[in-house]
Amino acid sequence: MSPAANPHGGSRAEATAPDQPLPDPCGALLARCNFAPAGTAVTCAVSGGADSMALAALAVAAGLRVTVVHVDHGLRTGSSAEAAIVRANAELLGTAFRAEQVHLTDGPNLEARAREARYAVLPAGVLTGHTADDQAETVLLNLLRGAATSGVAGMRPGPHHPLLALRRSETAALCDALQLTVVHDPSNLDPRHLRNRVRSELLPLMEALSLRDPVPVLARQAALARDDDDLLDELAAALDPTDARALAQAPVALARRSVRIWLTGAHPPDAATVERVLAVARGHAVATEVGGGRRVERHRQRLSLGPDEQGAQRVT
Repeated sequence: MSPAANPHGGSRAEATAPDQPLPDPCGALLARCNFAPAGTAVTCAVSGGADSMALAALAVAAGLRVTVVHVDHGLRTGSSAEAAIVRANAELLGTAFRAEQVHLTDGPNLEARAREARYAVLPAGVLTGHTADDQAETVLLNLLRGAATSGVAGMRPGPHHPLLALRRSETAALCDALQLTVVHDPSNLDPRHLRNRVRSELLPLMEALSLRDPVPVLARQAALARDDDDLLDELAAALDPTDARALAQAPVALARRSVRIWLTGAHPPDAATVERVLAVARGHAVATEVGGGRRVERHRQRLSLGPDEQGAQRVT
């Protein structure tokens, strides 16, 4: 297959029909996936690992019009060869293919920086191959970081995370059955990344202590937390976060949720910021900074959010 020019700078190959229908193993898993209706055009983020390759295969089996996008972060010698492996698998599956490159250097916050750079070149609504195992890891990571209910809720199932009911062992078995070449990323073994230690140390320890697989337990806990989270969001929506008196008199769980929703931009505020805003609402301070060059101040029982041009009275 000859590549076509990509206006965004990557290489691209157009979709073709697969030489043979995909084998039955896809059908056995599709009932537990959450894909959009057949015929929908989707983009699958595919690193080349078993999870993302299974995502592409299952999306094809679900009748979607699939474009596979591989992002090379340029962090390892020979990483560009992984794009060729993903391209070959895309051709085998009959999907369109696009390769993107981003430029990163090793150092602090590498995982977060890589994620930000990756999503900058991926379209909105891209599908990812996160599984139940990833969900369990995410719940534990969020707990370790002190997340509230929304963090314990983990990733929300839906068309953008269609494989959350599958296990990592199942995606690996599917790739074997379909004879898809899988890329093994050595960074997944790097103990500098907390997720890797949760995967290789914490989850096995939990299994040994509880004498049961913790992944289904954590996934079920996330589902329960999502139900609670949705109810709190609905109740908090009835509370005006700019009404200082109403905010001060509301149940603290709803007041916190209302402030968090109000202040959330690209990222939600941390717990300390929310508490400082509640202190302003209760009359313990007239203003406080809330990050991102912004501040909340109170005037005549109304709270306003604006630029932090003068510096605010901090609440500790």
